[in-house]
Amino acid sequence: MAVNSALRNAVTIPPAPALGQHVVDHLRRLIITGDLQAGTHLVESQLSESFNVSRGPVRDALRQLETEGLVESRRRGVFVIGLRSEDIEELYLLRQVLEAEAVRLCMEAGSDLTEARSALDRMGAAAERANPVGFAEADLDFHTAFYAHSGHRRLGSIWQQYRPTFAGMLSVTNAEDRDLAPIHRDHVELLDLIGAGDHAAVAPVLREHIDGSRTRMLTAYARFIATP
Repeated sequence: MAVNSALRNAVTIPPAPALGQHVVDHLRRLIITGDLQAGTHLVESQLSESFNVSRGPVRDALRQLETEGLVESRRRGVFVIGLRSEDIEELYLLRQVLEAEAVRLCMEAGSDLTEARSALDRMGAAAERANPVGFAEADLDFHTAFYAHSGHRRLGSIWQQYRPTFAGMLSVTNAEDRDLAPIHRDHVELLDLIGAGDHAAVAPVLREHIDGSRTRMLTAYARFIATP
């Protein structure tokens, strides 16, 4: 798909206070949904015109997307890599390793779980309202709480680097109609085990939880991409 066609609605979205964030959020979604296909050449001047911003925010956005692994710099400019099933597998494997350590550190430190419980309440409310967007946001806040209270700054930084990609994937796949209550119950079980402080019991449940999320994501994403 041509860049101009994919970006036709970009200027209709009111720019956020951080212009670079507005650009990166929109481009990320276009890449994750496949509206900007792998191999598409992203030209700074063209993007600047489409988003009605200077080249600075565009350049910042492209750097961020390269950090996330969604685009790459070549001799002739910046090109879309896209998101493949192999990328989703890699992202969830990375998350499996990071989150297991973040949860372990939280449990060892006896960290406050108030933020996780608050996010869990919002997940429950979103599930009752069948609100997949709110559910996905609360879901990510739930998991972010463990990184934030792990006491390991760099661990949290790595998660923050990839959280937007997970958010983009969830915004696509959670838009499908489905019962969110079972996923909420899985999170309730996980937090109860973490609160009990039994790491031996938590580790396999967390592993199964993330692996289940990966499987649902691969299935839903393949179905979404295959749908015109």
